[in-house]
Amino acid sequence: MIEYENLYELNKRFAEEYRCKVGEVLNSGQFILGKQVKEFEDSFAAYCGSQFCIGVGNGLDALTIALKSFSFEYGAEVLVPSNTYIATILAILNANLTPVLVEPDILTYTIDPLRLEEAVTKKTVAVVVVHLYGKCCDMDGVLKIASKFKLKVIEDCAQAHGAKFRNKMAGSFGDFGAFSFYPTKNLGALGDAGCLITNDESLNAMSGMLRNYGSSRKYYNEVAGINSRLDELQAAFLSIKLKSLNSINEHKRKLASIYTNELKQDFIKPVTDEDFYDVYHIYIIRHPKRDQLREYLLRHEIGTEIHYPIPPHQQKALSKMFGKERFPLSEEIHATTLSLPISFIHSESDVRKVVEVMNKF
Repeated sequence: MIEYENLYELNKRFAEEYRCKVGEVLNSGQFILGKQVKEFEDSFAAYCGSQFCIGVGNGLDALTIALKSFSFEYGAEVLVPSNTYIATILAILNANLTPVLVEPDILTYTIDPLRLEEAVTKKTVAVVVVHLYGKCCDMDGVLKIASKFKLKVIEDCAQAHGAKFRNKMAGSFGDFGAFSFYPTKNLGALGDAGCLITNDESLNAMSGMLRNYGSSRKYYNEVAGINSRLDELQAAFLSIKLKSLNSINEHKRKLASIYTNELKQDFIKPVTDEDFYDVYHIYIIRHPKRDQLREYLLRHEIGTEIHYPIPPHQQKALSKMFGKERFPLSEEIHATTLSLPISFIHSESDVRKVVEVMNKF
């Protein structure tokens, strides 16, 4: 069986280093915002080419804290891609703001700058772009519109650790870059974890307080914050795996090139461009008979995933907000995409087996 993912196998190669770090943390007696968190924050900021990094509990909190850091007026509008994972939209709602969905480019699956400009109103204060599946957005187009309308830019980098646009790292373009370190990510923890990066000292200070009850000094609370602090153990695990992130990304890029070059044209494959360094957190194909294809692959002992079966505007949790609004590009993407095996655990022969089976579908 070619599994879609196997987190035990993925982390087995780091297990001995993990065990050593567990002992180090236990012996330190320091379990909240200690040495391990600071070391990871400094290392990850440097990796991303950013001045500051704040470790938080998860990717959703990272986005929420980023939005709350600006103290926008209640209900102000934030533009967000219509085909993102629901967490991006939930963060906007958690910050007491109004999400405005913008359709993506059907070829890249990232937000379309042309449609972005059309969605701006007098109430628009920010845009949350999503570097989906491991591909950066067209940040030149996004930043041009943001500058024109004086919008804040938050990058949702939950699937884009190490991805680049024109040799610049995901997360380093906007006011904030928000990351998730969910275990399946290219840089995954052994539980929930996340962070924010920024080059703005005041935003770094504000987000640092917001993650810690609104406090920069114990028992003195300057703003109404939350409790969302990166755990010392998770920070230690992430520091270990960060050293291998470039190797992980390169491995996944090699597997992706096999899919791209050898899968037949019946499957709509990810587009590539020399301006984009894609890290393929997910390798997505589209096919009109997606569900039948998935069943066919399972019969041939190949595991796949669907990211994501229901578009955000059709989720029950958001149905009252979006009503009968239609987002046909998003609906097309969610109805036809299939995620193929592309983990650090997979070999080139695994991927060629997948290609062989798929090409007979």
